[in-house]
Amino acid sequence: MKLLLSIFLCLAGFGLRAAQPIRVVSFSTVATEIAKVIGVDRVAVAELVKPGVDPHTYEPTPGDLKQVSRARLILASGKHLENYTDRLQESASPGATLLKVGDAIPSLELKEGGELIEDPHWWQSVKNIKTATKAIQEALIQQSPSDRVAFEKNGADYLAKLDSLEKWAAAKIAELPRDRRKLVTSHDALQYFARDFGFTIYSVKGVSSTDEPSSRNVAELVQMIRKEKVKAVFFESIENPKVLHQITDETGAKVGGELVVDGLGMDDTATYAGMFRHNVTVIVEALK
Repeated sequence: MKLLLSIFLCLAGFGLRAAQPIRVVSFSTVATEIAKVIGVDRVAVAELVKPGVDPHTYEPTPGDLKQVSRARLILASGKHLENYTDRLQESASPGATLLKVGDAIPSLELKEGGELIEDPHWWQSVKNIKTATKAIQEALIQQSPSDRVAFEKNGADYLAKLDSLEKWAAAKIAELPRDRRKLVTSHDALQYFARDFGFTIYSVKGVSSTDEPSSRNVAELVQMIRKEKVKAVFFESIENPKVLHQITDETGAKVGGELVVDGLGMDDTATYAGMFRHNVTVIVEALK
């Protein structure tokens, strides 16, 4: 009887251990959403870079690295957005996976300071989010092969929603004549969006939000806005719009509204679909 009881307790303990969710830590708000949607109750995601935090300037805390050491899957944006991935790898436990999500996506290259650099803002393309979804889905399956069917179903459902979002965006942007698809923004974060929908980007700053705009760059931007008769300029949710207000004062262009470009935002922009719909709507309504 004691032997049977011991066997039962061992099996029960094994079942509890097997049912433990996959520990995931994420340094990307977009990757956080994807992991939660695919994993549902089979994942426990610690969102270390939260909405409203500038990913260009974020640095992991000792507490963050402790959470990394306990995780089985670590999600980063990749494309050199994070300058601390070596520290994440060093902190990770044996058998854990560090997935630089954006590295699975073909890069756009931008010229900055005389050098070509990768544009890290890959999530500003719905097509790229589809690729990211498949990459995160596969990483979760590797951590828990027994959950493959559930992960694949959840991934397929999310991809279907992304298809609908992409069709909606294309229809909305079709309202905007091609000669008005000129975007003046705080920093150069919408090149993947521009590629997909035929926009030209003019930015006050470079790829990083930490870049400082030069007086020459601002003067050239003012001249371009006047020449091209650009109707509106856009600021970003984590940026100080002071320079853009200066530009509107000098050109007569209006402030088109606030864009959420460096990840997910708050309230209506707290989901990927909400963020993307917000940006598209603000851009089209201001420029058409």
